[in-house]
Amino acid sequence: MGQQDMLYDANKKSTGVAYLLLLFFGTFGAHRFYMGRTGSAIGILVLTLLTITTWWFGLGLITSLIVGFWVFVDLFLTAGWVREHNNALIARLNAGVSAPA
Repeated sequence: MGQQDMLYDANKKSTGVAYLLLLFFGTFGAHRFYMGRTGSAIGILVLTLLTITTWWFGLGLITSLIVGFWVFVDLFLTAGWVREHNNALIARLNAGVSAPA
């Protein structure tokens, strides 16, 4: 196994891990953190925390629907993100860049 193969194996993302994070911790944005989509992950996390803290005032229902819809849409996007990440990693390694960006 060559150095590029080892670098790829060490830095690739797993579709299975991404979906497990989505299914169990999706409302906290864990799958987005895993995929490097930090800004939107923080957005989901903030909305979830807002849902928890405002549920008793009635606002939590609105934010929970937003988070639920967002996570539902991510069910269809996550596989493409993993594929995109892994393809970009292959391209960087083939271009001679050893560390992922």
